[in-house]
Amino acid sequence: MEKRFMLGIEEEFQLVDAQTGKLASRAQGILDKGAPIFEEQIKPEMLQSVLEFVSPILPDISAARMELYTSRALMAQLLQKEQLALISAGTHPSSSWHEQKPTPKERYQELEEEYQDIARSLLIFGLHIHVSLPKEQSIKIMNQVRTWLPHILALSTNAPFWGGRMTGIKSYRSVVWKRFPRSGTPDIFKDRAHFDHFVDDLVEMECIDNGKKIWWDIRPHPFFDTIEFRICDMPATIEDTLALAALCQSLIAKLVQLDERGKEVPVLSRDYIDENKWRAMRYGLDAEVIDFVKRSHLSMRDAIREMLAFIDDVVDELGSRREIEYLHKLLDDPRGTGADRQIAIFEDTHDANKVSQFLIEQTMQGVQLDDAMLNDKFLRFIGKTV
Repeated sequence: MEKRFMLGIEEEFQLVDAQTGKLASRAQGILDKGAPIFEEQIKPEMLQSVLEFVSPILPDISAARMELYTSRALMAQLLQKEQLALISAGTHPSSSWHEQKPTPKERYQELEEEYQDIARSLLIFGLHIHVSLPKEQSIKIMNQVRTWLPHILALSTNAPFWGGRMTGIKSYRSVVWKRFPRSGTPDIFKDRAHFDHFVDDLVEMECIDNGKKIWWDIRPHPFFDTIEFRICDMPATIEDTLALAALCQSLIAKLVQLDERGKEVPVLSRDYIDENKWRAMRYGLDAEVIDFVKRSHLSMRDAIREMLAFIDDVVDELGSRREIEYLHKLLDDPRGTGADRQIAIFEDTHDANKVSQFLIEQTMQGVQLDDAMLNDKFLRFIGKTV
């Protein structure tokens, strides 16, 4: 029987000077040196201070855990020789987009020509999570899971700074990304044919050349049979990332389970979802959420607890109890999310560079090379460096 709800994880890292914590526009050199190890798994982005890691297809969260810890350890070893490091966060505490070098690739040059400063200022870093799902189910499930996008964002909030300023917004990355066309919360689609017709219209009228230029917070991937969650800031630690991946997978699995039993959850209009998304952007886990179905207000933490209760009966089958329990503990942790931790460091030190150093440490939390990580990729790395 074919494995269901497989995962794919894409991480956009900040490439920084290991000593100063400042962004370093040196991605191309790292891509060249890393190609024999990572092949197509590390990729460029619009700016050379961004390094993207793309996982292979992952059968379950256990495989995701091994892949992320091993790959990050290998990247750290590669970067260490260049006096560079990674930061996992949605924005940088002090560096400005004006200081960054663009990536000299035709695709990015075309985007810059069309979008001008909107593209040039795209110094933001997100986590994208794919969950496999047949095309015929994708739109119905996407319509329903949209309701929880603000909750997922609140858990991932890790971008309180912009241009060297503390913004007062827990996810300023979401503010910057909102400027892009075809971003944000998707509308409700009747079925897959309705969605495909929309994409075909945009392509035929030369608005876009393919469906990848639809950059919603969640989308059916144009080329793969996956639902892609694009709402998250880059989280602080690998454990945060794994927990978010497990949550997205569990939500899809739960909604498919209900669909196969002839049941559905209410589908909210985009404007209602955006009300809660704004609250998540601004306040993170400290937000107040509006339940438009029950006509009530509740705290974001309580809303997330309701969401976790909703998915609980699929968690063990997916093998992600550890990751979901991590989210329960996060809700009770007074340190909050990555954004809260960054703000606490800055309020204590008034030094954005101290925040950067803290982020470097958080990014590598729990990462080490040991015998458990001697998989094919590590052996291949050893063979190329001895």
